[in-house]
Amino acid sequence: MSDKPTIGFIGLGFMGHGMARNIRKAGYEMQVKGNRNRAPVDSLLGMGAAEAASPKAMAEACDIIFLCLSNSPQVEAVIRGEDGILASGKTGLIVVDTTTSNPVSTMALAADLEAAGMTLVDAPLGRTPVEAEAGTLDAMVGADDATFEVVRPVIDCWAGTITHLGPVGSGHKMKLVMNFLSLGYASLYAEAFTMAAKVGLSPQAVRGIIGGSRMGCGFFETFTKGMVDRDRDAHKFSIDNASKDIGYVAAMAMDAGMANPMSSAVRNAFALAQAQGKGGDYVPFLADQVAAMNGLDLPAEVEKGKG
Repeated sequence: MSDKPTIGFIGLGFMGHGMARNIRKAGYEMQVKGNRNRAPVDSLLGMGAAEAASPKAMAEACDIIFLCLSNSPQVEAVIRGEDGILASGKTGLIVVDTTTSNPVSTMALAADLEAAGMTLVDAPLGRTPVEAEAGTLDAMVGADDATFEVVRPVIDCWAGTITHLGPVGSGHKMKLVMNFLSLGYASLYAEAFTMAAKVGLSPQAVRGIIGGSRMGCGFFETFTKGMVDRDRDAHKFSIDNASKDIGYVAAMAMDAGMANPMSSAVRNAFALAQAQGKGGDYVPFLADQVAAMNGLDLPAEVEKGKG
């Protein structure tokens, strides 16, 4: 009989499938629950995982449950719903939320779980689905010291770097600071490439100069692989999700009582793209929308730059 905890995993999207697969590969007994897409569920069932009927049933059978969902309302529903995790009454259960969540919601859920004899850990992610499949994501963890030591070996299955930032809530706060920076880059890049095209500089020229300078970075590489190379899958993070995250950033700033002119401007950049019906596009294609608002066809500018 294995002395490893039984793991539950809810949310098998771009990131979640790779994370769950790496946990299962490490020999942990596992229950999973997906959404409408059966492919990742069937993939894990083929590796020996079991499918849970509900979050409540999963909680009754598991020691640690990982959540990798789209937003805080989904996390709240999975925990507080009629067939949710809290309804299980499973004393000692640990819930690890890897979603990019609103810290205000996180702290309220942590209190609810604590009152029921359960523990919440926040462990949001850095990097992309490529690293999720490879098991080399970044994890930013908020937990008390004892709980961190319990969950660390499981997180290590899918993370290349694990940083324990402090008590619960610390991970989600750090993730929002990180996403403010990355989405700020995206909105700046989108406007900069439009500006360059308006004054006669090709996207390829801008990419070559900036990418080879001290202003180049990994985010610039994946953003321009999408925007200039037109590789749709180079940076698989939707404008809708970006808008949600930057909204959480603005809410966190307001809750802290600070002025936030830059994050408000970034939020508006993504909200404008959503208003044009482009929320399903991935983040590099924010540049197409900024260009279109300025009378430019950015894909056509890319084609011209190939000459």
